[in-house]
Amino acid sequence: MIFISHRGNLDGKVPNNENSPEYISKALSKGFDVEIDVWFVENNFFLGHDAPEYKINSKFLENDKLWCHAKNIDALLNLSKINSIYFWHQEDDYTLTSNGYIWTYPGKNLTNKSICVLPELEKKEKLNCYGICSDFILKYRND
Repeated sequence: MIFISHRGNLDGKVPNNENSPEYISKALSKGFDVEIDVWFVENNFFLGHDAPEYKINSKFLENDKLWCHAKNIDALLNLSKINSIYFWHQEDDYTLTSNGYIWTYPGKNLTNKSICVLPELEKKEKLNCYGICSDFILKYRND
């Protein structure tokens, strides 16, 4: 099973740090994959949940431990041009990631190809899936 930190969080939400390159790097250094929110505006990539906040270069995104959630159509198009893992979703039950896994909305049925997103919202005991993406990813890796 793989363990994916949601926006860099390890043990609960820290909104002021989420999606910052330093916060993401910290989660990566602890051995986690990280889901990040990516924008493409005026020919540049940015990180940020509700808006583009942190300007980054494409090399930062070319990391097989980063799961890039495209936040606008230009991000989706430009992520497809580089060596990155990427996907687009809003509140879809399921979406297919560029590397063939099923990004699964909280509370929806799981498969052995699913990434279970925010299982803490459903308080599930048993997770049959390929990976978990959580704000509390330390808890799941240690269980």
